[in-house]
Amino acid sequence: MKKILLLFGILSGLFMGLSQAPEKMSYQAVVRNGSGQILSNQAIAIRLSILQGSAAGPSVYSERLTGNTNVNGLVTLEIGTGTVLSGTFSTIDWPSGNYYLKTETDPSGGTTYTITGTSQLLSVPYAMYAKSAGSSGGTFTIPYANTVNNASTLFSLTNDGDGTSVEGNNNSATSSIAAVRGVVTSTAPGGFSSGVRGINNGTGGLGVGVWGSQNGSGWGVYGVTPNGLGVYGNSSANGTGVYANSNTGTGLTATSNNGIPASMSIFNNANANNVLNASTVGNGVVVNVTTSGTGHGVASSTGAGIALRGTASAQSSAGVLGSNTGNGEAVVGLTTSDIAGAVVGRNDGGGYGVRGFIATNTSGTGIGVYGQVGINNSTGRAGRFENVNQTNTSGNILEVETNGNGNIPDNTQGNAASFLVDNTNSVGAAVRGEVNTIFGNFGAAGIFGVSSGTGGRAGLFYASNPSGNGASLIALTDGNGNAITANAGKDGNGVETNIDGAGNALYAWVPSFSTGRAGRFNIFNENNTSDAITVTTVGNGIAGNFKVDKTQGTSAAVKGEVNSIFANFGTAGIYGVSSGTGGYGGLFHASNPSGNGPALIAIADGNGNGITANASNGGDGVETTADGTGSAIFAWVPNFGNGRAARFINFNTANTNPALTVETHSAGSLALFKSGNPGTVNVARIDNTGRGFFNGGTQNSGADVAEAFDVEGSVSEYESGDILVISTSSDRTVEKSSKPYSNLVAGVYATKPGVLLTEEHIDADLSGKVPMGVIGVIPTKVCLENGKIKRGDLLVTSSKTGIAMKADLNKVRIGQVIGKALQDYDQKEIGKIQVLVNIK
Repeated sequence: MKKILLLFGILSGLFMGLSQAPEKMSYQAVVRNGSGQILSNQAIAIRLSILQGSAAGPSVYSERLTGNTNVNGLVTLEIGTGTVLSGTFSTIDWPSGNYYLKTETDPSGGTTYTITGTSQLLSVPYAMYAKSAGSSGGTFTIPYANTVNNASTLFSLTNDGDGTSVEGNNNSATSSIAAVRGVVTSTAPGGFSSGVRGINNGTGGLGVGVWGSQNGSGWGVYGVTPNGLGVYGNSSANGTGVYANSNTGTGLTATSNNGIPASMSIFNNANANNVLNASTVGNGVVVNVTTSGTGHGVASSTGAGIALRGTASAQSSAGVLGSNTGNGEAVVGLTTSDIAGAVVGRNDGGGYGVRGFIATNTSGTGIGVYGQVGINNSTGRAGRFENVNQTNTSGNILEVETNGNGNIPDNTQGNAASFLVDNTNSVGAAVRGEVNTIFGNFGAAGIFGVSSGTGGRAGLFYASNPSGNGASLIALTDGNGNAITANAGKDGNGVETNIDGAGNALYAWVPSFSTGRAGRFNIFNENNTSDAITVTTVGNGIAGNFKVDKTQGTSAAVKGEVNSIFANFGTAGIYGVSSGTGGYGGLFHASNPSGNGPALIAIADGNGNGITANASNGGDGVETTADGTGSAIFAWVPNFGNGRAARFINFNTANTNPALTVETHSAGSLALFKSGNPGTVNVARIDNTGRGFFNGGTQNSGADVAEAFDVEGSVSEYESGDILVISTSSDRTVEKSSKPYSNLVAGVYATKPGVLLTEEHIDADLSGKVPMGVIGVIPTKVCLENGKIKRGDLLVTSSKTGIAMKADLNKVRIGQVIGKALQDYDQKEIGKIQVLVNIK
């Protein structure tokens, strides 16, 4: 909870006699929060304790008081009337020593006392002291009256503490009473005499000379006079003569039945200050003037000055605002001058001279600025915007702007500007723009339309009458320039045309007397890779139809030429693309059944191919068919050529597909090879079962004959040169040899078999099998377990796994010999030698 500041004072019953002294003291406090703001109309609770001797002395009396602050944050309580917590108020011995008042406050009215303060009671209340002193002091009888002729102050009380020096209380409920009253009885006193005078010698900014407050709806200070000044405030220096303040009400109200409620004047000709200053830091009106009669709300007149001037410093405010809640004008400017304006808007900054806007009208009938001509048969212009400075290039002479969305159903509404010549016999233009300049710079145009958003059009010409025959736009030039020049600075089209009917989206023609072209498309930027012309259709018609309609003609209907040193993709005389799931990139159809010309001729006079075909997905590079008796592909080399009739190559080492696949669905052979001149002798053939027939025999590059076998364990544990024996655990399976002179020896893991035999289909995967060589020259693993090996020695299995050794002729038996060594071997390590394998 924020700290609560308490300003308090104690005023005892100084004017009460001893015999009538009540057992209580008055207590007042102004309650403020930690920011110094008064807590108005709030219930509070205070625990009061009277301490003897010092600020930390013992408590001789304690009680709890409750009350409510008024609108000024002032609470008034009486000590001795609350709920007693300890001690007896009437038995306090006031003359016996110093006393201190300790306050503990709960600003919410409860018993949680969060604010504590202690101050000394510098003056014991008179009645209390007199009661305690008994007969030792004098008496003071109420009421008391006396007349003394003395130039000095008759009664003076000085309080060195925080309390009030003098307080007057009146509990009467009658009218015109006064708690404190000062009267000047003379009917002709001296100047500036006062019935009550308050002096505050403080030099700070928060002092008060006279403070009047009232808890109700009356007056804090009330002054009345028949002909003089009811309340007069004067400042002798730079202060304020009268200061009026109100938290929620009116700080100053001036009224008069027959006179002037308020008059403010400056009588010094040299004083250039304002007669009236009115300001506010809130959002309310600074000066509010109303009248219920026919008079003016404000009437201002001046000689050479300005009758009315309004100044505002915020963009959202206005110097002068005229409002009319009826049907009249809010601001009217009237002049009879031929050179001056009735209303002149002047701007010395970067804003606007005149601004007209619509604030609340939603019916679409409001007008921000309305200029008229023709009333009472008047002539002239309804509006004119002129620039008289030739060097002014920083702003437009007229700008019209809207943030609205426009009106799609009715394009005559919601526009930034609308111009209409509403006369069916008129030959005038709704808008005429003309520029007279020798420069052809960007923007130097009779009409310059700009679209600055992500949509919209810089210009739209719409012939909206379905029965009209006039063009939406006609562009004529009498000079050498283009009638229309269209440029798209980014990715848009220079010209886009479309047709909703049966006409042409673009119709370019050359009259009979002209020699120009109907169309020409050029790209002059060497770095521009875009198409010079693109033709697209989403219908079933042809995107582009070119025809030389002359039977004796020798020109091409379409000629495409490219002059480039590069053979990049797309660099072509004619580039056909099929971007759908069907269609052809190119189609050449010789449609006359009696014609002998080919549908396509491809000629390369250089070293390039006549035709290069590539399919990047699952299609074929070239697919040909023959519906008659001809060949689907007829590749030939003329008698003067030195090339090949055909060549098939696969350059991708990771591509396991065959370079050539031949397929037949008939009883005919898969392939037939001819030789001789003119090639009538069959020399080789592969029938439809895959059997080959070769007139001159066959020749293979391998050195042995092998057969594919399954192995025990993983095939990755085997390598070429291993001695293999028949497995006793699985059928048709081999494994590495592991003992000498094995009768189960079957062959050697072949390195490069010339013929690989298998019972599997030719398309079967043999990666899980090993090629076991059974006859031929095979590199074989050997060791010196039975001595050095000489050429011609018989080899058998050794005790080493998968390794052969020289056979002892005295021990060898039938079925144990692997083959004969073709190389000497005398190395201590295991090695490989060429062996003529022949199991015996």
